Amino acid sequence: MEPIIQISLDLTNIDEALEVARAAVRAGVDWLEAGTPLILAEGLHGVRALRREFPDVPIVADLKTMDGAGLEAEMMFQAGANMVVVMGQAHDASIIEQVKMAQKYGGKVMCDVMLCPDKPARARRAEELGVDYIIVHTGFDERNMIPGLSPLDDLPDVLAAVSIPVQAVGGLTIDQAIQTLEMGAKIVVFGAPLVISGAEFKPADPDFEPIIRNIVDRVKRTKVGAKYLSMVDGV
Repeated sequence: MEPIIQISLDLTNIDEALEVARAAVRAGVDWLEAGTPLILAEGLHGVRALRREFPDVPIVADLKTMDGAGLEAEMMFQAGANMVVVMGQAHDASIIEQVKMAQKYGGKVMCDVMLCPDKPARARRAEELGVDYIIVHTGFDERNMIPGLSPLDDLPDVLAAVSIPVQAVGGLTIDQAIQTLEMGAKIVVFGAPLVISGAEFKPADPDFEPIIRNIVDRVKRTKVGAKYLSMVDGV
């Protein structure tokens, strides 16, 4: 199987998100992620706009849910999202409620194990509770305060702990993201190096479609490892 290629739209208004999304889909990206900044700025309107513009493209809503997981998931699924994100630090009950809503609406759940003391164990438990994907995440603030942190450090142990697809998120270069393929992941997600310019969440280069196309071509030429890939650089 070829890796699934996902772009995180970590922007703060719908028009810019749609502009990047159009270029990404033309370039061959498979999944669109309504990033956390977009959800905070535009809420359900952002997800609905993506669904109207791209009726057949899978959409990930990066909610980072900690509580009220069932209601949050239901709103996003009704708005057109296919996948929602619950935090591994949340109570088991929150993961269970989000999984229930995913089953009701035919969606999927991703569990982000950022800051979990034992990421492999939490990922394993999340799989037992019914989630569909694991996100190995080194947070934006965390890695800015502590230089040198990388999700690549945690990826091998989490991959060994679960049998569902795993993403590695946070501060990865394009080369590092592609390395996760070789380590055994299967979903390619990229974003922050492309769309975050300095402290502002906006397209970093006005001529970004060729950049995306080049990344897509590189990913498709990369040999996928035995398990799953993830090249995630979302917030």
